[in-house]
Amino acid sequence: MKKTVLTFGLISGGIMAVMMFATLPFTDSAWLQSHSMFIGYTTMVLSFMLVFFGIRSYRENIGGGTITFGRAFAVGILITLISSVLYVVAWEIMYFGIPSFGQRFMTMCVAHVKNSGASPEAIQTQLNQLKYLDNPFINAAMTFVEPFPVGLIITLISAAILRKKTKAQSGGSPATVEA
Repeated sequence: MKKTVLTFGLISGGIMAVMMFATLPFTDSAWLQSHSMFIGYTTMVLSFMLVFFGIRSYRENIGGGTITFGRAFAVGILITLISSVLYVVAWEIMYFGIPSFGQRFMTMCVAHVKNSGASPEAIQTQLNQLKYLDNPFINAAMTFVEPFPVGLIITLISAAILRKKTKAQSGGSPATVEA
C-alpha cells in the first residue's frame, strides 16, 4: 500500500504545487485575482482525481480485483493527506520564502475585506484574524483546510464507486465478483 499511496499522493500534491507556482508570475493580474478561487479549486479537484486512480490501482494490483470500502477509504485518505501536505509546503514556501509575496497577499486580503460591504466591526474582526497568518503554524493549519475537504469528498465518492467484494464476502460463491 505504501508504494501506491506515495506514488499517487506525491503526483497529486506535485500537480497542485506546480500549478500554484505557475500562477505566481500573474499574482498582480486583476483577472487572476478575481478568478483565483475557481482556478485553485479546479486544480485541486483535478489533482485529487489521482485518489480515484490510486484506489483503482491498489484494487487491481494488490487487492486482486477486490477492495472493501474501508480499505479503499484508507488508501484514498492517505493519498489525500500526502497531497494536502505538499500543498501546504508549497504555500508556506511561497508565503514566507518569496520576497514580498506574503505582504502582497495580505494587501489583497485586506482590500477584499474592506470592499465586502460588512460593518466596520465585522471588518475589524476579519482584519484581526488575518494577522494570525504571520504565524507559520497557524498559516499551515489554515492552508491545510483548503484542499483536505475536497480530497475527503473525492475519497468517499471514489471508495464507494470502486469497492468490490467477492461473492464469498457477500454470501455467494467465491468464484464470481460483484460490483
